[in-house]
Amino acid sequence: MQINRHFLEVADSYLFSTIAHKVNQYTAANPDKRVIRLGIGDVTRPLAPAVIDALHAAVDDMSKAETFHGYGPEQGYDFLKQSLQDYYASHGVKLDLEEIFVSDGAKSDVGNILDIFGADNLVLVPDPVYPVYVDTNVMAGRKVQYMNATEENGFLPLPDETVDADIIYLCSPNNPTGAVYTKEQLQKWVDYANEREAVILFDAAYECFITDPTLPRSIFEIPGAKTCAIEFCSFSKTAGFTGTRCGYTVVPKALVREDSSLNKMWLRRQTTKFNGVPYIVQKGAAAVFTPEGLPQIKDTIQYYLDNAKIIAQAMDELGIWYTGGTNSPYIWLKCPGNMKSWDFFDLLLEQANVVGTPGAGFGQNGEGFFRLTAFGNRENTQEAVERIKALLK
Repeated sequence: MQINRHFLEVADSYLFSTIAHKVNQYTAANPDKRVIRLGIGDVTRPLAPAVIDALHAAVDDMSKAETFHGYGPEQGYDFLKQSLQDYYASHGVKLDLEEIFVSDGAKSDVGNILDIFGADNLVLVPDPVYPVYVDTNVMAGRKVQYMNATEENGFLPLPDETVDADIIYLCSPNNPTGAVYTKEQLQKWVDYANEREAVILFDAAYECFITDPTLPRSIFEIPGAKTCAIEFCSFSKTAGFTGTRCGYTVVPKALVREDSSLNKMWLRRQTTKFNGVPYIVQKGAAAVFTPEGLPQIKDTIQYYLDNAKIIAQAMDELGIWYTGGTNSPYIWLKCPGNMKSWDFFDLLLEQANVVGTPGAGFGQNGEGFFRLTAFGNRENTQEAVERIKALLK
């Protein structure tokens, strides 16, 4: 018996587990302190009323033989896929139902999609980066190369013509930096991938926070993307499904490599290894796109965007450089006084009782930077900002 020794090459602890451990130690030693968490990107607003109504109705369906649902299609029910098809069409992207795959979240699919790719592919990821992109490839034994996302390029790296990548990870709006690619910038990536027959894995989990109509919400708004890209998205941040779990992946039929359809390969993978998202959850997800659901969802998204504005305004007052804060729920700030990321984490925790995420946890280029999220409630966000301003002024 042999283990997969590549697992020994990943970090011993996931970034957010390390943060939780440090916070738990501090709160245990200081039970009188009220800690406000602006670190992990979990949502706090309840599910929209239209979603709750749909979930209740779906539970009732399961109580009667004539409307009971057992195993569903592994790639998702048509009623949800049609809602997603219409949603994409609303921002100019035409998809076939067979190109949409419903899942239990973007994080799962971002890792699972690697099943259809060979182990010898060169993987290109930005630095700083969402750790899942790196860890899942290291676990599979792939070589990972980094592209520099820096203050100088606004944390939006563009293709390096000297690098021949096979699999390229892009995330826009970006986690952790909050930076958003323009259509012109994404066009450069699409052209680069098509020239090399590479595949872009595009994480659009935060597309719903884009309010600037000139910015792309899907990579498939870019000409040529359907022959080189796979897109991942989720209801987690769009509609607060972090505890309900539902997402979707788009694999275009036009995406072919080595004379093989990646759409068919992903379908084969899912029908073998995945049993589908529960009917009840999919009914709740479909309600997001109804005439009742959409305004309710937009109100929640605006709530988080207003939180982001509050944090961004505080950074402006303090004269701290940052990206994000608009078109994104994240604020990626430069640590004051050239502090190291974890030192700034400790300072905020111990002196302001506020928790954020050290940029160093996202890669080498994240050192000296720090992420705050807008997913808290309004009162906590406002109080955290006042604490930070009082500390840093």
